[in-house]
Amino acid sequence: MKVRIYNRRGEQGFSLLELVATLGVLAVLVMGTIPLAQNGVKRQKEQRLRDALRQMRLAIDEFKRDTYGACPQGAVNTGNPTLPNQQNAPADPRSRVVIDDCKIFDSENLDRYPPSLQDLVDGVKVKARGPNIRGGSGLRDGEKQATEINEEKEIIKVYLREIPVDPMTGEKEWRLRSSYQSADSENWDDVNVFDVRSTSDEEALNGEKYSDW
Repeated sequence: MKVRIYNRRGEQGFSLLELVATLGVLAVLVMGTIPLAQNGVKRQKEQRLRDALRQMRLAIDEFKRDTYGACPQGAVNTGNPTLPNQQNAPADPRSRVVIDDCKIFDSENLDRYPPSLQDLVDGVKVKARGPNIRGGSGLRDGEKQATEINEEKEIIKVYLREIPVDPMTGEKEWRLRSSYQSADSENWDDVNVFDVRSTSDEEALNGEKYSDW
């Protein structure tokens, strides 16, 4: 026997069976959309992680390019980057400056990658690779003396605006690896920063671990 539900005008409504069937279909649809929504949020986090890793790795590579010709062994600064007897020609034409802050390099960091991520944020002192074009300009009364014209202002180059947050952990902590460590090294040796990875061991949508990206 069917149970009928009537509205106030006496018109025939839906049966109880029809209501149950409708609610069941809606429940299935809702349960099906929840994983899709969760995957959408996860996919956005993964994209932010890829962007953060790319940003830091580009900064590391740019720092490395600027070390070519910098800080001869035992020197406290780079010296004149235009002298022909210094082997400081840029290995990459994108490098327009040479690092002149030799105190940040110790005897272990022979490859001269950044000592830490924070150094990329704090910046380092650099010099232009090209000659100082002001040196050949004429002097006028009341202007700077020749010795002042050849003086170079201290220039600090910053490679990262800030250390990015790992979207998978919500922290600014990253797994670091130096140029003297293998890819599967668990602990950083504090020599330099050659590569960065996420500290999360969770699996991505493609089945890989975020720590392997």
